[in-house]
Amino acid sequence: MTMKSLTETVPRGLYIGGTWRDASDDGRIEVTDPADGGPITEVASGTVGDALDAVAAAHAALPSWRGTPPRERGEILRRAFELMTERREQLAELIVRENGKALPDARSEVTYAAEFFRWYAEEAVRAIGSVQTAPSGANKILVLRQPVGVALLITPWNFPAAMATRKIAPALAAGCTVILKPASDTPLTALAMAEILEESGVPAGVVNVIPSRRSGAVAAAVLADPRVRKLSFTGSTEVGRVLLAQAAGTVVNCSMELGGNAPFLVLADADLDQAVTGAMVAKMRNGGEACTAANRFYVHASIAGEFSRRLAAAMDKLTVGPGLEPGIDVGPLVNAATRDKVAELVDGAIDSGARVLTGARSVDRPGFFYLPTVLSDVPADAPILGEEIFGPVAPIVPFHTVEEAVALANDTEYGLVSYLYTADLGAGLAVCEQLEAGMVGLNRPVVSDPAAPFGGVKQSGIGREGGHDGLLEFTEAKYVAVQW
Repeated sequence: MTMKSLTETVPRGLYIGGTWRDASDDGRIEVTDPADGGPITEVASGTVGDALDAVAAAHAALPSWRGTPPRERGEILRRAFELMTERREQLAELIVRENGKALPDARSEVTYAAEFFRWYAEEAVRAIGSVQTAPSGANKILVLRQPVGVALLITPWNFPAAMATRKIAPALAAGCTVILKPASDTPLTALAMAEILEESGVPAGVVNVIPSRRSGAVAAAVLADPRVRKLSFTGSTEVGRVLLAQAAGTVVNCSMELGGNAPFLVLADADLDQAVTGAMVAKMRNGGEACTAANRFYVHASIAGEFSRRLAAAMDKLTVGPGLEPGIDVGPLVNAATRDKVAELVDGAIDSGARVLTGARSVDRPGFFYLPTVLSDVPADAPILGEEIFGPVAPIVPFHTVEEAVALANDTEYGLVSYLYTADLGAGLAVCEQLEAGMVGLNRPVVSDPAAPFGGVKQSGIGREGGHDGLLEFTEAKYVAVQW
C-alpha cells in the first residue's frame, strides 16, 4: 500500500458507538506534514455534543463489556496486537507523515505500541483479588478488583500510537469502556487504531475516538458528566493541573503522566564509550520529542570536556531531513511553535555563557527542522535547564562531587526519569535511591517497557502505566465482609 493510498483510506470522521460520522457542526481539523508544513488531509473536529454522545455510547456498552469473560477480552487484544504487527510499515509511514519523526523511530514506536496489546491480552485474566481471615476471626475479608467504569483517555502528539495503546489496552483488559481524545496534530494514527480495534472484535461503544480542536471544552464537559469515572492523561504539567481541578468536581479517578526534565548523570568512573552511546539514545530517540528524553547532562568535571567532544562528534554524524527519505536519522519537529521554542531556549543558553559545539540553528528549508545541538559549559542556572526542551539539544553542565550532581538532578519540580552512568554498580544503586524520579536508567538509556510501571513523582504525574500496575489503574477494590 502506498503512502497516498494509506492516508486516503484512514477514516476521517469521529468514531462513536461503533459508527463513523462527521462532527455535528461539520467542523474540520487540517492535518499538516511537519516536513514541509503542507496539508495532508482533514479530519472531523468533534463538538461538546459529539463528545457527550461518545460518553453515552461508552456508558451503554459498559455492562456488557464489563461482563465479558476476561479471556475473551484478552483474545480481542491479542488480535489487535497481531493486526498492528502485520501493518507495522503502513502505520509507521502514517506516523511519519503527521508527526514528522524519522521512519526508524516510527517503526520502533509501532512495535512498542503493539506490545501493550499483547501484554494486556495476558493481563486481562490477572485482575486478582484476595481473601483473608479478619484479625478478630469473626469473618473473612474478600477483596474484588472491578473495572472503574467509563474512562476518558487524552493522548499527546509525540507518540500517537504508543500513548493510545498504553491507555486503551489496560482499560479494555480491566473491563472499562473508553473515549479517546487524541492530539489535534496527530489524529490519523488514533483513527487508524480505531479501525484495528473494530476489526479485532471490540464491540460497538467500547472504544470511541473524538479528535477535536475544542480540547478544553470537550475535556471539561466529559469530566463533568457523572457517568465518567476515570481520566488518564499524558501531556504537559500545566494542562494536567487544569484537568485535575476539573476532575475534582465529580471526584474522577485520575492517572497523570506529565512533564519531565530528565537528568543524565555521568560519574567520573563511567565508561565514556558506553555513556556517549547511551546519551545519543536517551537524547535523540524521537528527535528529543519525548518526556523521557535526557534534558540535562551533568558530567563529572574530569571527563566533561572529552564527553562533550565525543557527543558532539556523534551528533554531527546524524542526517536531518524528511522522515520518509532513506538514511534519515532526525526528522522535523512537530510544528513551528515547537521549533521556535527550541531555538529560543538555545539562544538563551548561549547568551548565558554556554559554548556551541555543534548545531544551534534551524535548517534553511521548508518544514520545522532544527539541527542536533550540543552545548558545553552551560551555567547551572541557565533557563534551558529548567524546562522540557522537547528537541534535539543536549546542554552539558560539569560537576565535582556526586552529592552536587544529585542535588542538581533533583532541583526541579519534575521527577519522571533519570539516567545514571557509572562503573560501580553498588555506588550507582545508592545514587538511584537518592534520585527523585519514578524511573531510573542505570547504565541504560531506555526505561520504557510495557511490562514495567511507567510514571513519575512530584509534578511529573500520578499513578503508573504499564505492567500489572497499569491494569490496576483501571480497577477499584471492593471489600466484601463475609462469614462462612
